[in-house]
Amino acid sequence: MIASLMRRARGALAVALTTGALFTAAVPAHAAAPPALTAAGAMLVDAGTGAVLTSKAPDTKRQMASTTKIMTAVVVTSQPGLDLDRKVTVKQEYLDYVYRKGASSAQLKAGATPTVRQLLYAMLLPSGCDAAYALADAFGTGPTTAGRTADFIARMNAKAKALGMTGTVYDSFDGISPTGNNLTTPRDLARLTRQAMAVPLLQSVVKTTAYGTGGTSSLAAWSNTNLLVQPRPTGYGYPGALGVKTGTTTAAGKCLVFSVSRGGRTVIGVLLNDEERYLDSMALSDWALGPATGSRTALRGGGGPVPDVLD
Repeated sequence: MIASLMRRARGALAVALTTGALFTAAVPAHAAAPPALTAAGAMLVDAGTGAVLTSKAPDTKRQMASTTKIMTAVVVTSQPGLDLDRKVTVKQEYLDYVYRKGASSAQLKAGATPTVRQLLYAMLLPSGCDAAYALADAFGTGPTTAGRTADFIARMNAKAKALGMTGTVYDSFDGISPTGNNLTTPRDLARLTRQAMAVPLLQSVVKTTAYGTGGTSSLAAWSNTNLLVQPRPTGYGYPGALGVKTGTTTAAGKCLVFSVSRGGRTVIGVLLNDEERYLDSMALSDWALGPATGSRTALRGGGGPVPDVLD
């Protein structure tokens, strides 16, 4: 009887250790309660393993604003034989579209011929919808601009399906949804971002604070809208911030996809419809990785909070 009880106890201990190991891998070492968030939807994952650290309404579909451009970049950079030095002629219709929609712009000029590489910076740093339009037109297939951009959006949806993003659908190459059916979930967007951050070029682009085009007069110099990577006083200069993408529309609210690396560990976070997206991103990162040098409170001090940007 005693031997039987001991065998059962050893078996229960083995199960506990196994499940405990799995649980420990999915939460920060200190195991404190995660911070309360103002986001409608959120997800924080370990970038290396994909383990979910914490979430809020992770599978609820919501509009994603310009975080859509992460998928635009993934589709472009996954093209076979991609030539980053290929030149793309900027059309007046891209600029008219930006003006008509009141969209964020990289201030491209009609007739300019930026390279694909430059257009990726123009799309991901100042969140240029003109640059996103140029890329969709350049990499879509069809006899007309409308046909090519529709084909490109179809490729975005195909890529989402291939990545298992079951809660995501795109009707836009830039996040300005013509039907209201440009939707994702925090879980899907975190999955996509892990894919994007595995591309060395995109890793480099999204953490860049500013990008100049070497004195090319027809192109602007671009600053990153992500205030986590921008130094004080224009940004938070948050330690270990690696990007990734901002987004704001009336329908989506303020959104932020972010990545932070500290102490040999990297996290990826998604915040959808979050008025306090930067403070929430820093609180989540401090919770998962340990307090940064210059804590969340300190970052809010020294002259007051940094003003947000509308993208």
